[in-house]
Amino acid sequence: MKHEFDIRFNSISEVKDFVDIVAGFNYDIDLVSGRYVIDAKSIMGIFSLDLNKPIKLVAYADDVTELMEAVKQYI
Repeated sequence: MKHEFDIRFNSISEVKDFVDIVAGFNYDIDLVSGRYVIDAKSIMGIFSLDLNKPIKLVAYADDVTELMEAVKQYI
């Protein structure tokens, strides 16, 4: 099942913390910005995005309650 919600980063340290959090989940998580889709567990991939534009998190799992709680500060 696919779940989507918008996220935003305000600093480089937030990106690092976010990657550390999502790396702990064993299902696919992507970030989508415009026509770009990158692995949310890739810090270099995230830095290739324009962080001033809207970013959509897409998680591929049946239950993402734990993920949403873990990243709620970025939603």
